[in-house]
Formats: sequence, structure tokens, C-alpha cells
Amino acid sequence: MTARPATQPGHAAVAADGESDDAMLDRLQRTAFDYFLQFANLDNGLLADTTRDGAPSSIAVVGFALSSYPIGVERGWMKRTDAVQRTLASLHFFMASDQSGSAEATGYRGFYFHFLDMQRGTRVWRCELSPIDTTILIAGMLSAAAYFDADTPDETELRRLANALYERVDWLWMQHDGVTVMQGWKPECGFLHYGWEGYSEALLLYALGLGSPTHALTEQSFHAWTMTYQWENLYGTDFLYAGPLFIHQFSHAWIDFRGIRDAFMREKNCDYFENSRRATYIQRKYAILNPRSFVGYDAEHWGLSAGDGPSADARQVAGRQQAFYGYAARGLPYGPDDGTIAGSATASSLVFAPEIVLPALRALLADGVAGNVDLIHASGFNATLGEAPGKVWITTDIFGLDQGMIVLMIENYRSGQPWRLMRDLSCIRDGLRRADFSGGWLEQRPGAQP
Repeated sequence: MTARPATQPGHAAVAADGESDDAMLDRLQRTAFDYFLQFANLDNGLLADTTRDGAPSSIAVVGFALSSYPIGVERGWMKRTDAVQRTLASLHFFMASDQSGSAEATGYRGFYFHFLDMQRGTRVWRCELSPIDTTILIAGMLSAAAYFDADTPDETELRRLANALYERVDWLWMQHDGVTVMQGWKPECGFLHYGWEGYSEALLLYALGLGSPTHALTEQSFHAWTMTYQWENLYGTDFLYAGPLFIHQFSHAWIDFRGIRDAFMREKNCDYFENSRRATYIQRKYAILNPRSFVGYDAEHWGLSAGDGPSADARQVAGRQQAFYGYAARGLPYGPDDGTIAGSATASSLVFAPEIVLPALRALLADGVAGNVDLIHASGFNATLGEAPGKVWITTDIFGLDQGMIVLMIENYRSGQPWRLMRDLSCIRDGLRRADFSGGWLEQRPGAQP
């Protein structure tokens, strides 16, 4: 496909169809935002994990919704009073939730089970008490508290609840008997038998955990985690390795890592934002090289990440027997890779490399839709498994995590609002400093532009 001119922030490029970049992004962002209006339980503030019938709530999707409501207010997509009431419903539910840690509770020690029944708010699927999903939930609560700053009874109560819920999380307990944070806990067996190793979306977890005014992680925990990092060279580019694209994105939805560095990144003369930019280009390079000869990979069709894919029988692809993995965290260059692209991961790279993401988004939109699902908002699509030449397999399911990332990352590109809200929080600044970050906006007074 023909490459299109690069577009930098602030430039209103216009496509052949007459739609400017800003109009296209507004449309994509609004479509993603509508998920949180359509798949919420207004009584308890819980949000469905996916559009599948009977889907439980994901506590991380609730966090994304709470971070998205301020964007919806600013963009004129919802009234401030409606956003406040939806947020309060969530906060009141979690504050009053069963924290006994039993098999049918909602949480324990301020953490929450990954998936909850949409109506009762109790644990489902024997899932784990999840520190990373709790982190995303708390980030949403703190974002809301930072935005809703009016001196009214409802907004005052909102801020009080958000801060109390954050202070209730016993981050130090999740270190268990080790140094790094554990990946979860179950009432049936206790802590899972593994902690965080290798670079991951846990950057946000450590920032909030280290910044806690009540139950903070030890400073050694972050250093011990970075000791498990892998610095690699792929396609001539040095970067901090992680295969799936979401790892290079999730923490960046809330924290502006431009120009701030920890000890690891100071040694590499890099920062985490630049690392994500490099990872984005590596993803595109992999698709251009297409070492496994999948159909449809090219300069404008790329993005291996966590998402839905076909659960089909193995078949011959480029002379080998190729398996298909259903829902999986796909990554490069070591896999798993079955030809499935996550369009939402492409969109969520916008803030790092708009010059290659904007053309890719236009290409995905030009490819058309299957039913009512387009290639960007769907959880995954696969041209290799298409039923006919030029056709693609596409999931009919929409995932709340994907929509949240689209909303937040497009907004960080358009206005930087999510970043600004979190930059001024003392817990974020304290947590990053305890992790030995310095430079950039961390050296400025709160409220100053970076």
C-alpha cells in the first residue's frame, strides 16, 4: 500500500475523502468512549469486560471508564453531573464491598478480584486477586478525583472516596516474603507462585505502590524488578524488550514518561517514552519483513498485542503447520504470532509515532468493516484466515480494555489531559521519585507545563 505523508501534532492533515486527522480521531475516540455508556451497570458502577452476553465486569475496565469520563465531559459527550454520578456509583460500591477475601468476596486488603459479577459484584471464574488490575482501577479513581475538583458535596465526596480507596490498598502485603511484587493471590491457594519479571505494564503499579502514604512498597522492590529487564537489539534498534505492544502502552496512558528517567534508563541514555516509540517502529518493521509470511502484514497493517483471535484448526501457511491461538498475548519476534493484528494497539501507539500511526489508521478504516465492527475497535483481525482473498477474519467481540486505551491514548495525543491530571498528584510524584526517577516535569512545581 502507498505510504502517506507524516503528520505531526497540531497539523490538520486532510485525507483524500476530505476528513481531517482531528475529525478522524474524534470519531474513533467517540466510538470507543460510547462503550462505557452502553455496557455499565448504573446501580453499582461496574463495567462489562466485553460485549459478549453474560460477560462479567473487569475491574480494569472500570478504571478505564473512570479515566474516560473526564474526557467525555471535556469533549461534550456527557454532562459533568452524569459523569460524577457514574463515578460515585463505582466508588461507593468498592468502598462498601466485601473485603473478607473469601471465595465469593469482592476483594481483600484493598485489592480486588480481576473479574466480578456485574450485578452482585462478587468474584467469578475463581479468578485471582489482581494487583495490576487493581492498579488500573485505582489510577482511574485518582484521575477522576484530580478532575472533579469543584467545591460541591458530590465532588467533595468523590475525592474523599477515591483517596480513601487508594490508601486502603496494602501494597506492601503484595510483596509477600520476597522483594518484587507478586502477580496475584487466591483464597484457595494463597499467593501465585511467580512475581513480576521482565519489563511490563507494572511501571504504573510500582509508581502507585511506592507513592502510597499508608502501605508503600519498599524502594528495593522497583530496583529488583528492573534487574530482570532485557535490553535487546532488534532490526538494528536497541530497546527494552517486551513482545506484546500493550506492555509498551498501558502505563503511558496515565503517566507522561517523556524526559524522566530512572537509573536503568539513565544508563541507556533513553526514557520509557522513547523506548515505546522504538517498540512501535519495531512492530512496523516486523510486519514489513513478515518473516512468517502471513497475509496482510505490511507498513500500514501491524500491531501484535493481547487480544482475540481465531480458534481454528491448524492449517498450512507458507509450508508449515500453523496453529491459531484464540485470545492470547501475541508478541514479536519470538511469538506467539498467528497472523492476528490488534487494531486498537495500533491506535494506542498514536502518541509515540503519529507519523506512522495516522496512515495505518486510515488504511484500517479504508479496509472496511465486518458487520458492525471495524478493524480498529475489534479485539483482533486476521487476513491469513480470511474466507476468501481480500477478506479477513474479525472478532465480533469488543473489549473494554481496548476501548479505554483508544480513548486515553488519543486524548494524550490531542490534549494531554490524562497526563496532566496525574502529573500533579503527589502520590505519582512521590512514587516516581522513590523509584529514582528524575528530570523533566518531576523537577517542576505541580501545575507547570513540562
